[in-house]
Formats: sequence, C-alpha cells, structure tokens
Amino acid sequence: MTIRIDRRSLLLTGTLGAGALAIPGFAQTPAISAARGFTHSVASGEPMSDSMLLWTRYVPETGDSADLRVEMSATADFAKIVGGGTQVTGPWRDWTSKITVGGLRAGTVYFYRFIAPDGSKSPVGRTKTLPEGPVKSFKAGIFSCSNLPFGYFNAYAHATAQGDLDLAIHLGDYMYEYAIGNYPALEDTVAGRVIEPATEMVRLADYRLRFASYRADPDLQKLHQSVPMIMQWDDHESTNDSWEGGAQNHQNDEGDWSVRRAASIQVYREWMPISDEPWKAYDIGTLATLFRTETRLLGRTKQPDIAPLFRNLNVTKALTEFRDGAWQNPSMTMMGSQQEEWLAHSIRHSVKGGQQWQVVGFGTIMGTTMVPEAAAGWLAPDAPPRTRNYVMAGIAASKAGLPSNFDSWGGYPAARARFLKGAQAAGANLVVISGDSHNGWAYDLAQDGKAAGVEFAGHGVTSPGYESAIKVDPKQVAAALVASSPELKWCDTSRRGYMVLTLTPERVTNDWIFVDTIKARSMASTIGHTATVNRGRNVMG
Repeated sequence: MTIRIDRRSLLLTGTLGAGALAIPGFAQTPAISAARGFTHSVASGEPMSDSMLLWTRYVPETGDSADLRVEMSATADFAKIVGGGTQVTGPWRDWTSKITVGGLRAGTVYFYRFIAPDGSKSPVGRTKTLPEGPVKSFKAGIFSCSNLPFGYFNAYAHATAQGDLDLAIHLGDYMYEYAIGNYPALEDTVAGRVIEPATEMVRLADYRLRFASYRADPDLQKLHQSVPMIMQWDDHESTNDSWEGGAQNHQNDEGDWSVRRAASIQVYREWMPISDEPWKAYDIGTLATLFRTETRLLGRTKQPDIAPLFRNLNVTKALTEFRDGAWQNPSMTMMGSQQEEWLAHSIRHSVKGGQQWQVVGFGTIMGTTMVPEAAAGWLAPDAPPRTRNYVMAGIAASKAGLPSNFDSWGGYPAARARFLKGAQAAGANLVVISGDSHNGWAYDLAQDGKAAGVEFAGHGVTSPGYESAIKVDPKQVAAALVASSPELKWCDTSRRGYMVLTLTPERVTNDWIFVDTIKARSMASTIGHTATVNRGRNVMG
C-alpha cells in the first residue's frame, strides 16, 4: 500500500541486529537472536490431499548444524507414528527447518512435532490435509496487513479460538519493514509491541531478525500451530510499493535493489511454511481450486505515477491523455507473461476438471474505487499537506475516469482485462480474495459490460485505514465511495480484523469479522458484514 514516508526525517537510530531501543513506557526484552532450542514453535503449510509441509526453528547450544526429525500422528498422544522425515539445519538457513511429509490421508487432522538431537521436542502442532472428492463445506480464515507495533494480533487469536477453520490464508504484509517510530509513530505505538531491529530492515540480517520478532508473537504462533496456512507476500515483506526493478521505500544509499530483493525472498522462504514455488494451485476436493499468486517482485512492472501530471497548466487534459494513452499500455503487468499464462491455463483446467469454484488470491485489490468530490470535506482542517494532496489528486483522477490507486490493479488495466477475459472465456465461477488496503471491500467485477466474478477484499489485522486520515462518520465515507464506484457494493473504512470464507457447492459466503480493539489483548468481535455469491452468477446476491 502506498504510504509516503520520509525515512531520513527520523531522529531514531540503532545498531543492526541489536535489541530494541530503550524507549520509556515500552517493555524491554532480551535480543531474540539469543534464544536457543526450539525458538518459534511450529507451523504447517502447502497442504495437499496427501502431504503437508512442516516448519520449525531450532538453535543448538553448540555446533554449526543440527539434524532434526519430525513425527506425525493421527492422535495428540503420538501413540502411532504415521509419517515423518529428517533435515539438517544451520546458520545458512537461519536454523529454520522445512520438511514435507507424504503418504497422508485426505481431509484428515494430524498432529506433528519435531525432535532435536538432544531428544528435546518442539511444541505439538495440529494440521489438516485437503479433501478429495465431493466436499459439502470448507472454511478459510483470510488475513492481511499485520503491523505489530500498531496493536495486538487479536484477529489471529479470535480465528484460532473458533477451532473450525480448515485453512488459513495470508495475502501479504505479514510484517512491515520500517524503523521504530516510523509507521507507526512513537505516539501511536502500543506499549510492549516492540520490534527488532530498531532500524529499517534492508540487509539479510535485518530481515531475519524482523521475522523472528514477529514470529515471537504468541497469537501468531498459536494460529500457525493450529491450522495450515497458505501465504504469499505483498510489498512490506520487502519494502513499500516494491516492483521487479525497485521500490518507493528503497533509496540509493541502501545498496543494490536486486540484493535487497533477493534477501527478502530468501528470508521469507526460510521463515514461512511455504515452498520455493513462486505460484501454485491447490484443489479442495471437487469443490474449488485455490490459486496462490505472486504480484510484487518477480514480474510486476513499475506502477504509474500521476503526480507529475499535476505540474501541467491543463491538468484535466494531462490526465485525459494519460487515461487514453500510457495507462492502457498492454506491456504493464502485475504478474509477468509466464504467470499470466499459467493462471489462465490453470483456471481453464480447473473448470474443465469439474471444480465448482475458482478462488484466486491477489496481494492488492482488483475492483475499481473512485474518489467522490465530497472527499475534500472529509479531511480535518489541520490535515497534513501530503494527505490533502493525495485526496485532491484522487478526486481529479476520478473525474477523468481513473481509479484512486495505481499500486493495485488500478495501475494495470490491460493486465486486469486479460485476466478477467480469460476467466470469462473459461466459464469460471470466479472469487477473488485480496488484501493490502487495510479496509474491507466487496466488488462485483465486470469486463466488457459482463459479469466476471466477485472480489472480497480484507481489512488489516492491525494496520490503519481511511479512518486515520479523515474526521467524518465512516458510514458517510462508505456510502459516498459505494455511490461513486460502480463495481463497489459495500465497504468499511474504519475497523480491523479478518475475513472468513465459506465454500459450499452452490454458494460462497464471506464474513468480515471486526475485532473490538487492537490496543489491548481481546477476542471480542462482531460479524460486520456478510456477502454471498451463488454458483453460475458471478455477482453478489
């Protein structure tokens, strides 16, 4: 998500890899890097009907490597071991271990644990393989935008406590790259929610320590420990507004972008229960195919920037020429041609194979949101100039028929059209799920005047949304956005939480769960909105 922050204006400094800064009012903890043994619990991912990837991290007291063993059982007492494997780990992979166990039964709950060379055991994890054949119902929790200093991960805690999820899906911004005091500012940081390192993560060691900092959170650990997760990165796992050749938050004095990008990818794959495959399809019996995509670092071209257009004497003319010219450039892509073709082919294969739904996860929103002229009155009189300029630019762009966000699919209309036309041609029952915006949205996606699918876009676990910049009733904002945006059918611009997607053969239902607070640990929540789509319709109803 686009967040314009001048990193150099910060007064905070720190040493790479050091513990948190000594800030009054914040609990201080020993450096995470000093932990030994099983340091970050366990996790599972990449579920298939007959296999599962299992993750842990183990640091021995001495030595430069360790052989780990994993055991799986159908019961929590491990009375009968039904599968397992071994792997050597060491500092070259930051002491993490990922072992894929095969030969499992479909749609089955399993328990697993890792065993170290000294006989010590990891916490016990619970996971569940994907089903085969007809499936009556399947439920997934969907998360995005989890900025630890902004507050507690109550969305993770609530989802874990329900105990009825078959799968967790994280659509990106699992962590954030900024230094302490920079998004959030110190005055907005919840006491005790301190990250490491104190500085922005740029180098390999920074990324590793930041992941370790986030994965130390108890609510995140419990979610990973209780349900398998399918996950993909967005921009903040590398840095803000990243693309193949650079990022808004990468400066020349931070070294070569390709080195930073490679470090972020390496560490993500070390610390997450995910394979090294950049994109993948998962069959949920005959009920659905779920597609994990990559839309940031491997094929995305640079986002359009309309800011220079406002230096023209005739801004309206400049925006119109951009709308009819550069904005339509067919070479602009979110995924790159290889992934585009893979996804189109895989959707066709899913439909021909009899899968009842095609669910595609994207890091950023596909639906179009326009900014109404009334938005000028939403801002407080003392709103920062950059915020006011952003809103006024959005209003001007919308008047010219342009979307409000070019870091999402709004910046890549030709690529969006290719994707939706492919889904239409395949006869897909398309459900797009997305994150990034920090707010909740529901869109009916259309192409060439015809229904193409629906999109359920999730609000942030903790990251703030529209409400951080406006001073009017959020219901007024939501109503105006819906009225000005033909594809948008509902939105919430003020609350945090997660989504729950329930698939059945004839209907998909999505609930937006809103937690009451992120400023203290609490599982109090409400279902703020529910949207449904019936098979064969491709519009909400």
